[in-house]
Amino acid sequence: MLEYGIVPESLYESVIDHLRVNFPDEPLNASVGLCVHGKPCPLLEAHDLKTMQDGMSVMAMDKKSGKIAGVALNGISKRGECEKAVEEIRSVDNVQYRRIFGLLNDVNLELDLFSKYDVDRIFEIRILSVDAGFRGKGIAKELFAQSETVAKQNGFKIMKTDATSLFTQKVAESQGFHVEKSINYHDYKDENGRRIYDTQPPHLHYKVMAKLI
Repeated sequence: MLEYGIVPESLYESVIDHLRVNFPDEPLNASVGLCVHGKPCPLLEAHDLKTMQDGMSVMAMDKKSGKIAGVALNGISKRGECEKAVEEIRSVDNVQYRRIFGLLNDVNLELDLFSKYDVDRIFEIRILSVDAGFRGKGIAKELFAQSETVAKQNGFKIMKTDATSLFTQKVAESQGFHVEKSINYHDYKDENGRRIYDTQPPHLHYKVMAKLI
């Protein structure tokens, strides 16, 4: 039996532990090697913690075992923050972190959904993760649905997600999200012509997806 709800502050560390085991499989991370299974990843975990502190993240917990089955880390994106993030990323000396968040920030800055939809804040599903032992049970779809409920309760007009895997893209599409922009990972090459993001099939595109609510 699974129980869904907002991630409480008392479980922030448990969520981080869950992500250390389950999130390194995410295609963009796997391609650049930012995080490895079971090991702390301070830069990403600081980002995760800051997101959870917005109080919008949701989780699925197995009531019998008390184990976290899945999480959707949801944060509030405000007008002007992306510009600041683009500047701040330049001072980060971790190349892998810069490659992931530099890409996400640049694409979102170019899109400027704030102007397109005339809003000052956007509800973001930033990280979607389901424990390997609980996959195939519809948890990801329910986490999206629960997140939409939270977004509506808090007066948001638009939700978005940076869908970096085909799995997340399919879940988002099933929940009524549309593609704002699609990026082919393999189009990005370094000065020697080598792929910067050597993602493996079927994860060949990164898509910014949104839904008006």
